Amino acid sequence: MKRARLLAAMALWAALWPLRTLLESDMALHMTVQLPLLIGVGFTLATSLRPHEPRWLADADWLGIPGLLLVIFATSFWMLPRMLDLALADPWIDLAKFVSLPLLAGLPLGLSWRRMPGLGRAFIWANFIPKLGAIGGLYLAAPTRLCAYYRLDQQAAAGSALIAVAAALGISWFLVVFVGSPPFWSKSDDGCGRLRPPTSRACRPAGAEPHRDLRRRRRQSRMAAYVRHEMIEADP
Repeated sequence: MKRARLLAAMALWAALWPLRTLLESDMALHMTVQLPLLIGVGFTLATSLRPHEPRWLADADWLGIPGLLLVIFATSFWMLPRMLDLALADPWIDLAKFVSLPLLAGLPLGLSWRRMPGLGRAFIWANFIPKLGAIGGLYLAAPTRLCAYYRLDQQAAAGSALIAVAAALGISWFLVVFVGSPPFWSKSDDGCGRLRPPTSRACRPAGAEPHRDLRRRRRQSRMAAYVRHEMIEADP
């Protein structure tokens, strides 16, 4: 399963390069199809590489905050109109986009999102969705072209597409929060190709027992010692 995901991600990554002319010919396709697919490649790679993640990197990514900050900076950088123009004008900059978005956005997102607490995830969604809608509104309302390589009507279509994506994400998030997520969302890949709850210890290295389990074992040990002491005291 892990190998299949890895091969699928690499195949998609390789296939997007010949399709770049088609996807970059329209601003809406560039921003709502190509960029998310490149991020999705890195996210899929993360599910395959998670069991091999160095321990020091996992410890440094405290609560997923450093990794998600990297995701925010990388995605914001490549959504700038200036960078969209440069990616169209220079193949080397376009290649840098193809490398940096999977490795600096998708991969950290896949590794760090699981470490972020629920409140932190809600905060990110609550900021990302309005930001995406605001960018779409800016493209839609701008009286002049913000990108030199796209026409004004293409810019307006991209703005409408971003607003539609933001609205779809907002409705989906509302349904998940207030109605509940589908059953398969309640489990996560443990890195062994199986779907298990996030607390699964199937692939946890030896000696990495959670602190709560250790505290529970200590309480049980103290309780057993107390019971033995009471039995000895009550024995005539």
